Order: sequence, then structure tokens, then C-alpha cells
Amino acid sequence: LQYMSGFGNEHVSEDPRCPGALPEGQNNPQVCPYGLYAEQLSGSAFTCPRPTNKRSWLYRILPSVCHKPFKPLEEGHLTHDWDEIEPDPNQLRWKPFEIPKAPQNKMDFVSGLHTLCGAGEPRGRNGIAVHIFVCNTSMIDRCLYNSDGDFLIVPQQGKLLITTEFGKMLVEPNEICVIQQGMRFSVEVFGETRGYILEVYGAHFELPDLGPIGANGLANPRDFLVPVAWYEDRQVPGGYTVISKYQGKLFAAQQDYSPFNVVAWHGNYTPYKYHLEKFMVINAVAFDHADPSIFTVLTAKTTRAGVALADFVIFPPRWGVANNTFRPPYYHRNCMSEFMGLIKGHYEAKEEGFQPGGGSLHSMMTPHGPDADCFEKASKAKLEPERVADGTMAFMFESSLSLAVTKWGLQTSNRLDKNYYKCWEPLKSHFNPKCK
Repeated sequence: LQYMSGFGNEHVSEDPRCPGALPEGQNNPQVCPYGLYAEQLSGSAFTCPRPTNKRSWLYRILPSVCHKPFKPLEEGHLTHDWDEIEPDPNQLRWKPFEIPKAPQNKMDFVSGLHTLCGAGEPRGRNGIAVHIFVCNTSMIDRCLYNSDGDFLIVPQQGKLLITTEFGKMLVEPNEICVIQQGMRFSVEVFGETRGYILEVYGAHFELPDLGPIGANGLANPRDFLVPVAWYEDRQVPGGYTVISKYQGKLFAAQQDYSPFNVVAWHGNYTPYKYHLEKFMVINAVAFDHADPSIFTVLTAKTTRAGVALADFVIFPPRWGVANNTFRPPYYHRNCMSEFMGLIKGHYEAKEEGFQPGGGSLHSMMTPHGPDADCFEKASKAKLEPERVADGTMAFMFESSLSLAVTKWGLQTSNRLDKNYYKCWEPLKSHFNPKCK
């Protein structure tokens, strides 16, 4: 697969089978080359300031309007009903979410979506949701688009071959991809597959401001990859299903052709992917900790300066060199909500119990920090330069919203670790008023 590089760039792409498919000098000529239809996909209001204005022009065999009426689709376990169960302020941890076995229980990406927690609601265009996906079969003659917001997809087990209107992307564990609002996509898998999704309503992901860090560092714009144009002119007499996630529910419409019929496109509103190994880590090199915001890959901002609707943060392999410092994450209470997941390896603050494919949620102002074993080891460790998190990739979805957990997350999934709180019980007092 081929890609173009750059975050938020004005890209131009056409399938090499149809050279010259992009109109020259204008977006919407009276007759497009090859008899194509021009269609604009807008990801922002027309009148947004130029730096935040997002749109792409697609040149397709048939416009996307050619489908039967949408009807409700009872599938998957998606919700934005945050009141279906009583709030729970406790520290929560989930064991790895179970992947159904095929062929007894075939489940594709859409039917395998499960909402774990969230806040806000899509109609008001302000909120987020965290979903888990587990699947074992590919989407056949059906695609999904999200009318509510953007999907940031984090595969944990199994690779995803994602076909979009803009082209194809192969996304493997330790990579992420973002499918922005309204973009149609279909997911092909190659066995048992699992991962995490951060959905944001009302904002798009962008690179965080660097401030005193300067012009370079963290996730560099050139390392983001955008697919190149690819089309199929395929009739589907049995019916192709287009699924819309709309106001938190799924709806399905039928059409008799593939929606991936875009021969050429140009614009700055695209899907994209990023490999987490390319993140340039910033760290403390004298003493104490820099705040974990230095590990932010992408952010979705609110109207309040410096306050995120959602941040995507990673904890990659790096060197630890701080002097006279307790090096693991410190004990903490936070005005943000923190959902953590693990792609591979062991998380340094909790080497037991927190497993790849599972997760944890530390809600607003609920205390959290390293378990007792980690504290004792780190307090006595000889402080030499050391590699941290080799072979590991943990991440965090952080939000300024207070997240509610769904009934599926607390009960139906049957993956909640009810003994999580016990990892702190062995902590003991070391206080000695006679010894400073």
C-alpha cells in the first residue's frame, strides 16, 4: 500500500488507472473528467477560519446519495445513555476483553463494537465515548460511517485492512488511525482481533501545541500517513449495506454498488494513520517528573484554552535518568478522567493484573498510583540510567469530562476485576518522626 505524508496537508490523489481524473483549476466543472460526479465532504462549517477549515472534494462514479432509506439496525452494543446504571467512582480495572470464537459466533467490526464509558451526547456536539471492539470476521459488502464524530482506532491484537473512500490503510498493533466524521470505511481482519476506540463529538483531533518545546518533537507532522486514491467499480446485486452511526444508534441503508468508487480526490479532510514508534519522547533529565502531557500524540480541544475534550497519550520505551527521584508514576488525584489501555508488554506502575487487551479507569478526583510492589521496588532501586517500558506500549485516553461507565462495562462484559483495589492494600506507613 502507498501513502502520502503530512498531518492536515492539502493532498491531491487520483487512481493511476484514470490519469487526469482531477479537474484542473476548479472543484465542480459542468462535466467532470471520465463522467464522474463531484461531491464535497465538509468536516467543518463553511465559515470556519482557514486554519481550521476542513473539506475534501471527491470525484466518484456515483454520488453517495444513491441509496434506499435508512432503517434502525439492532446490532452491536453502542450507547450514549450514561444513566443506565448508577455512577461508580471507584478505581476500575478490566481483564482482557474476550474475543468471540469463529465460526460459532461470527462477529465483524460493527457487530463487535461495545461502549465502555463516556460523557456528553452527540446531538449537542460535545462529548466523548470509549469503545472496545472485538471481532473475528471481515465486513462483507457493508461499510460504516460515523455521523456523530471522529473515531481514533487503536488495534491491540490483529491487523486491520481498512478500505475508505480515500483509499486503503493497513493498521497494525502499535499503530493508530483516525477515521473522521462522515467518512465511509470497511474493516477486513485476519483472525481474532481486538482494540480500543476513542470517539469525540464536536471536535477534531489535532497535534498539541509545543510551547517551550519549540518547533520539533512529540508526534511530528510528516510521520502521519494518508491513503492514496483507489476505486472499485463494482455492482452488488444482492445489496450493499451502508451503516450510519447517528445520534448514538445504528441505521442501515441498502444500495446496489460499492461506496468505494472514488477515482480521485483533493483536500485536507482525510483519514490518516500513525506509527507510535515514531513518537519523539521528551523526558526529565535532572530530577522529578515532567507532567504526562509531554506524551500527548493527539488532542481534541475545548473552547477553554489548554483544556482538552480528549487527549491521546502514550507511554513508549524511553530512558529514565532522573536523580533522587521516585521514577514510576507518582500518586495522584486529577480533575481529568483517565482511561488506560495496554497494547503490549507490562505497564511499569502495575506489572501484574493490568494486561494487554484490558483497561483501567481512574475517574475524576479518584486517587490512583503505583501498586505496593512497585512502590517498594522503586523506593529502594539504585538510581542509574535505565531503559523504561522496553517491549511495552501503554496509552491513555484523558478527558476533562466526568465519564460514566455503561452497564456492559460494569456487568454484562463480566471482565471487571473486582479485586483491583487490593493492589494498594499492602502499602504501609514508613513514617518515623525521629528520622528525617
